[in-house]
Amino acid sequence: MSKLDEKVGQYLDDLKSKVGEKNPDVDLLRKIAKSMGPSIYNADAETVASSSQSEVDTVKKNFVMKKLGETDESKVNEAVNQVLEKYGKSNRNKYRVVIYYLLTKHFGKESLYK
Repeated sequence: MSKLDEKVGQYLDDLKSKVGEKNPDVDLLRKIAKSMGPSIYNADAETVASSSQSEVDTVKKNFVMKKLGETDESKVNEAVNQVLEKYGKSNRNKYRVVIYYLLTKHFGKESLYK
């Protein structure tokens, strides 16, 4: 099993156990993880500290607005808050890949990873 497969396994586990996704799109999850390159192997870069406003802002600006192309700030804020709520505010370690996966699904932008 490759290191990428191990990471995707961790993310799948989080999606099922912490988020409650019944049938996650493994292919999409793998493509998002792959697109993030070596950052998924760095403990600090791999997670999002949702208690840090600057990290949440980074997710909004660099992923939702730049990558997904969403420009309506109120929709972006609402989506990010929903995703963080769904992931669970009490979960200390929120994987960036899982958050990006949930946001991609929320905005219906799966085609960006095909």
